[in-house]
Amino acid sequence: MIELMRTNDPVLISFATSVLDDAGIAHSVADGFMSAIDGSIGAIQRRIMVAEDRRDDARALLTDAGVTVNQD
Repeated sequence: MIELMRTNDPVLISFATSVLDDAGIAHSVADGFMSAIDGSIGAIQRRIMVAEDRRDDARALLTDAGVTVNQD
């Protein structure tokens, strides 16, 4: 799996995962528990991960939805 994006914004994470779910693109949110442990200081960002073979589809989908993603 590769990192598609990272953010501290829970609304953006929710929106991005919803878009991926609707398109049938498997993903996972990494560091969600660590982000919750650090409280509200925002030191640890959550990361949305997708399979490498779905990277381009996921990037295009989220970019079309107005979400900034990593462009590795």
